[in-house]
Amino acid sequence: MGSVLNVIKIGGNVIDDESQLESFLEKFAALQGKKILVHGGGKVATRTAAGLGIEAKMIDGRRVTDAAMLDVVTMVYAGLTNKKIVSLLQKFDCDALGLSGADGNAIKAVKRPVREVDYGYVGDILVDSVNTLSIKKFLEAGFTPVFSAITHNGLGQLLNTNADTIASALAVSLSKIYDTRLIYCFEKDGVLRDVNNERSVIKSITPDEFETLKSAGVIYEGMIPKLDNAFHAIGKGVKNVYIGNALNLHLYQQGEFGTCMLAK
Repeated sequence: MGSVLNVIKIGGNVIDDESQLESFLEKFAALQGKKILVHGGGKVATRTAAGLGIEAKMIDGRRVTDAAMLDVVTMVYAGLTNKKIVSLLQKFDCDALGLSGADGNAIKAVKRPVREVDYGYVGDILVDSVNTLSIKKFLEAGFTPVFSAITHNGLGQLLNTNADTIASALAVSLSKIYDTRLIYCFEKDGVLRDVNNERSVIKSITPDEFETLKSAGVIYEGMIPKLDNAFHAIGKGVKNVYIGNALNLHLYQQGEFGTCMLAK
């Protein structure tokens, strides 16, 4: 196995708060070794769409991406947000390269099939969607790839794609080349045993413990798909998956960061 690679996903309120985002990116830039950043879009796309008279539609917390909204999310995610992040990383001496899935043919997706709901131009990632050789070239050249949540279908169509899923797919594919860790950064200090107690962080969770915590109602709603994604990645070769507070990322290489998902 090759050198260590950290794949880190940032999203949620941190993206929308300039001072928090800058603080996080300073900590990300200080991480030693090879790394990839994947970012969501925050609320800027919804605000930008409203300013253009385009209504944002959400179903079960998922964005419906029609042709007009696809233009907006591409402008915001792959443009404004991505370049802000890249320029801040350059400020902190991290030679970042801002990318969408179309760049370097890095990440393909397929348009989500219409079942009960038509989500529009939303991309689903398949097993062979990630171009590991292309991304390896960027990493070995000394760049830090920064991926927005925009992919393509290989036929000229851009697609809006879930950033958590992109991060997981990158980590799984690159685990064939590198000793890969996946880190999800958000507002909480980790997976909490008591949602009202920020100090009740569960330090580690195995697959069996995950099932027990779900049954007991300790882990529920939005955390379930996050942890499903985490354990899927571990089952496919990712070394460990962490979930924790973006502003505590400096604690990661000290072994004190958030909740660690274990293979067993």
